[in-house]
Amino acid sequence: MIKIGVNGYGVIGRRVADAIVLQPDMVLAGVVKVKADYKARIAVEKKYNLYASDEKSLKSFSESGLSPKGTLKDLLKEVDIIVDACPEGVGAQNNQIYQKFDRKAIFEGGEEHELTGLSFVAQCNFDDAKGRKSLRVVSCNTTALCRVLNSLDKAFKIKRARAVITRRAADPDEISKGPIDAVVLDPVNLPSHHGQDVRTVLPRIDIVTMALKVPTTHMHLHSLIVSVKEKASEDKVRDVLRGTTRILLINSKDGIKSTAQVTDFAREIGRSRSDLYEVPIWEDSIKVIDDEIYFYMGVHQEAIVIPENIDAIRALMGGYSKEESIKLTNKMLGIM
Repeated sequence: MIKIGVNGYGVIGRRVADAIVLQPDMVLAGVVKVKADYKARIAVEKKYNLYASDEKSLKSFSESGLSPKGTLKDLLKEVDIIVDACPEGVGAQNNQIYQKFDRKAIFEGGEEHELTGLSFVAQCNFDDAKGRKSLRVVSCNTTALCRVLNSLDKAFKIKRARAVITRRAADPDEISKGPIDAVVLDPVNLPSHHGQDVRTVLPRIDIVTMALKVPTTHMHLHSLIVSVKEKASEDKVRDVLRGTTRILLINSKDGIKSTAQVTDFAREIGRSRSDLYEVPIWEDSIKVIDDEIYFYMGVHQEAIVIPENIDAIRALMGGYSKEESIKLTNKMLGIM
C-alpha cells in the first residue's frame, strides 16, 4: 500500500484525495490546509486526517474548533509520496521541504517544467517517470492536447498542430474573478504558452496555440487544425480517437451542443461533482480537408488531471506498467 499525503485541498487537491481513497493499492495519510474554512471541515467530515501547513495555521485551526493531527512536516514523516496541489508557485517553495524529508513529490501544472525536469501525461511518457523523485502533472489544457495529439501522431504522423483555446474565466467557486460581459485575449502577444507546454511532453510535435477568456465556468473549448503526413479520412480519425483511452466521442445529434450540456451529461451519468475525466470530442465536428484534420474538443478543467495524478503516483513508486496503471485507474474512477 502506497501512503500518500495531499498538500492543498482546493479544486484539484480534494479531487485527488477522493481518487486516492478509491484505489486498492493506496492509502490517504492526510490532507494539508492553510485555512480553517468549509473545505477543511468537509475533509474532517470525510474522516480524512487533517494537517495544518505550519505552526501559524495550526494555531488558527485550534481557535476554529478543529484539531489537526499536526503540520505538513508531521505528515511528511508518515508518507511515501506527497501530491502538491497548492496554488501556482507555492510548490516550488514546498519542494525544499520535501527534499529535506527525502520524499517523492508530484506537482501540478501551475509550476514550471524546470522544477522537476519531467512533465507528465500518463499515455505519453509513463515509463520516463520510473525511478524519479518528482514530476509535474501538466495543466488541464496541456493534458487534453497531449492525449489527443499523441494518438493522432501515432496514427497519421503530425506535421503541425494549431489550436485556439477558448478558456473558462474562473472555476465555479471563484467569485472574485472575471471577466463580465467581455472576451479577453489571453495573451494578446502570440503564441500562448500552451503549445510550449505540450512540447515539454511531446517535443516532436510542431504546435502553436492561441487563447482567450470568456465569462463562463463551464469547461474550456479547443478548436484544432492538425496537418498530417499520412492519408486520413473522417471515419479513420473517429476510429483512432474512439480507440484511445480517456477520449470520449460525443455528438450534437444527441443534444450536446455546448460545454454546459457536456457538464450536464457528466452529472446525469452519475459522476461525482459532474466531473469528466475524459476529453470530449464532437465526432460530428471532425472534418478532413486535404491533409488537415479539423475538430472541436472540450476540457473539464477541474477533473481531467485527476487520473494523471493517480498514474503519476504509480509511475514514481514503480511496480506497474503503463497499461496496468491506466486500466486500474480507469476502473476505479469509472472512466468510460
